[in-house]
Amino acid sequence: MNDVAARQTRAMPVPEGLEGQRVDQVVSRLLGLSRTVAAELCAAGDVTVDGAPCQTKSERVTAGAWLEVVLPPPPEDLLVRRDEPVEGLEIVFDDDDIVVVMKPVGVAAHPSPGWSGPTVTGGLAAAGYRISSHGPDERQGIVHRLDVGTSGLMVVAKSEAAYSELKRAFKERRVSKRYRAVAQGHPDPLSGTVDAPIGRHPRHDYKWAVVADGKPSVTHYDTIEVFPGASLMDVGLETGRTHQIRVHFSALGHPLVGDATYGADPKMAERLGLTRQWLHAYRLEFAHPTRGATVTFTSDYPADLELALARLREDS
Repeated sequence: MNDVAARQTRAMPVPEGLEGQRVDQVVSRLLGLSRTVAAELCAAGDVTVDGAPCQTKSERVTAGAWLEVVLPPPPEDLLVRRDEPVEGLEIVFDDDDIVVVMKPVGVAAHPSPGWSGPTVTGGLAAAGYRISSHGPDERQGIVHRLDVGTSGLMVVAKSEAAYSELKRAFKERRVSKRYRAVAQGHPDPLSGTVDAPIGRHPRHDYKWAVVADGKPSVTHYDTIEVFPGASLMDVGLETGRTHQIRVHFSALGHPLVGDATYGADPKMAERLGLTRQWLHAYRLEFAHPTRGATVTFTSDYPADLELALARLREDS
């Protein structure tokens, strides 16, 4: 944890909602770090509360206390941007302020620790697109994300004004995001809302789960086609938690087909030729960040999802 001069310091008050929580949990939540990294920062003296280094990661904080954190340096693989062409990355729309892409499966939104594969930001840079410099270095221009294993529409900010306005629009839930998903079984009722908080899985750090102390998470769904053993769903999100659709459908007892991480039947996925969850962000609607007019974008299903759907229809 040397070379502090090359590292960033973040300072902020502790929100009322985190009153009484452990300092490592607060650092993790506020800065998006893993609990392990947050605990390491506390142990290294890189976290201060009201100007005093925290004595232990278990120290409890009070609302309004001033928190300062010296962030760890980015991994070396994030210091060099991978500006490489991305196969299947389709430009849906492009102007001076935004670029809308259809992200293929197997592509991350931006670089992150442990990910050495292709990214949307790298693919756009390789194609000659200039994107906003706002946001953390590895996430410049990114205003929302899709999982690596989820395909579909993403908007990336090109201008600084677009970045600020789109971030605000997503935060205020003024962006309509629609997904199509195939869930195992037949949800009852066929249309409904899942309002259940999502947080880290209590035993598996790589997963998320419905937990009592999680963040508010709301998913709306409608069944639009039924097959033997599966249902095609139209899904809308009020919130944008990591793995939200996957976690909520798993909690209903209807995991997405192909989603082995959240309990799907691997034999069904194999029969349908799927190597990932059947989930696609097919529609994106928002007010253009500088013009104000509503813009709507749609995307067809990728070939692997179309094939799986065709096989389900054959079963019918």
